[in-house]
Amino acid sequence: MADSELGLQKGAILMLSLGEEEAAEVFKYLGPKEVQKLGQQMSKTKDVPKERIEDIAGEVIGMAESQSALGLDSDNYIRSVLTRALGEDKAGFLLDRILQGSDTSGIEGLKWMDPGTVAELIKNEHPQIIATILVHLERDFAAAILNLFVERLRSDVILRISTLEGIQPNALLELNDVLSKVLAGGEKLKKTTLGGVRAAAEILNFVGTMSEKAVLDTIREYDSELSQRIQDEMFTFDNLLDVDDRGIQTLLRDVPGEALVIALKGADEAIRDKVFKNMSSRAAEALKEDLESRGPVRLSEVEAAQKDILKVARKLADEGQIMLSGGGEDAFV
Repeated sequence: MADSELGLQKGAILMLSLGEEEAAEVFKYLGPKEVQKLGQQMSKTKDVPKERIEDIAGEVIGMAESQSALGLDSDNYIRSVLTRALGEDKAGFLLDRILQGSDTSGIEGLKWMDPGTVAELIKNEHPQIIATILVHLERDFAAAILNLFVERLRSDVILRISTLEGIQPNALLELNDVLSKVLAGGEKLKKTTLGGVRAAAEILNFVGTMSEKAVLDTIREYDSELSQRIQDEMFTFDNLLDVDDRGIQTLLRDVPGEALVIALKGADEAIRDKVFKNMSSRAAEALKEDLESRGPVRLSEVEAAQKDILKVARKLADEGQIMLSGGGEDAFV
């Protein structure tokens, strides 16, 4: 069982063991997705032994007693810890959302709505305003909203997201004006660093193959280099972890051995293990020996080899031989 699934089960048991008032207080600190997942797990949790409840309660108490950073209330502390744990890229978006104060307080209300309601609410606004809203939402949620727009608007919004280097105070003020009838306004606005090629790519990862192609084709007419940069970010070498074993085996048959060695020189251990387990033991041992005997490789060579492998992966996906990770349309590619 995955750690996340086990943690969710423990959380559900703990919430069910609390009184209604105490459980309600806990829910106040959770986001929409967390509430939905935890609520669904609670509804499926039946007949839990008393010993199991006591074990989980003891675990929670132990964790609480071991905490030493409670009450520090320091933005610098949070930034330092998350950056160290997740790396600058992964921590950046999360830190913006945690530390931006009331800059996007109005957006929080949207997160509790369904995509159709939000799409209906914002579809007639200026594409720049829509882009500003979507970069503040979870990527799959933003993609679900985007899929409800007409193709022209969808492409326009993604183009604006991909070229969005920052959100100015006047843009956020305008955003709050647009949502003022249903959402709370924001105060003490400052520029945030959301948006950009990565945000556009992450949203497009969830919109589905047909919509994705149409959007990228439209952006390519405007700026072919920008379109390629978005596509490069959409499926990275690390995402090979999400490809099933059969897909990896199919991919390896079409990847030159030399390119694989160079690409893996700069890959995480998890990626290497994924490749090794989908090869014969003899081939895996030979590959490990090649990696150990190969001297230092330039980062540019590693990146080029990884891109070549990703091109093969996309080609196989287009031919329907493998399925890449993503969301949106529930279809094989």
